[in-house]
Amino acid sequence: MQQTAQQYDAVIQKCRALFSQKMQDYSSAWRILRLPSLTDQIFIKAQRIRGLQENQVQKVDEGEIPEFIGIINYSVMALIQLKKGVAQQPDLSLEQALEVYDEQIALTKQLMLNKNHDYGEAWREMRVSSLTDLILQKLLRVKQIENNQGKTLVSEGIDANYQDMVNYAVFALILLNFNQQKK
Repeated sequence: MQQTAQQYDAVIQKCRALFSQKMQDYSSAWRILRLPSLTDQIFIKAQRIRGLQENQVQKVDEGEIPEFIGIINYSVMALIQLKKGVAQQPDLSLEQALEVYDEQIALTKQLMLNKNHDYGEAWREMRVSSLTDLILQKLLRVKQIENNQGKTLVSEGIDANYQDMVNYAVFALILLNFNQQKK
């Protein structure tokens, strides 16, 4: 599990660096996005990954890796929106945004470590395509919860689903990197 924690941190470091660069380009304009808008952005990325996995021809020269990074960053944005609420104007400095990003990642990583302990790192034997399908399933669950005005009867809430999407996307990136190094 030590290796997983290190690989997790390496993936998140790349995602956080891109998030930081985009914050410098665009400020926190994403703070005006409502949760369904963020969910739809993640859905678009997951659908694109599934298309890349299924289609023989690719017309845009960008692979799965940037899309999984996008899933991670949009999911963290959604977790921040759940915590802080939607803003009417960009309201976070770069430092503030990175602070709440780090807080959400710390909670999400701890969830991963707890589940990894209980499941025995079963994800390492999974296919990236299965992780993509699990992300899509989580997205459909989130959409249904959003349609129910955030209410669930017996299921985990939206935040747990976003955290799972982050963790599945990190696992996919770890596997993709591992598979690229084996070639």
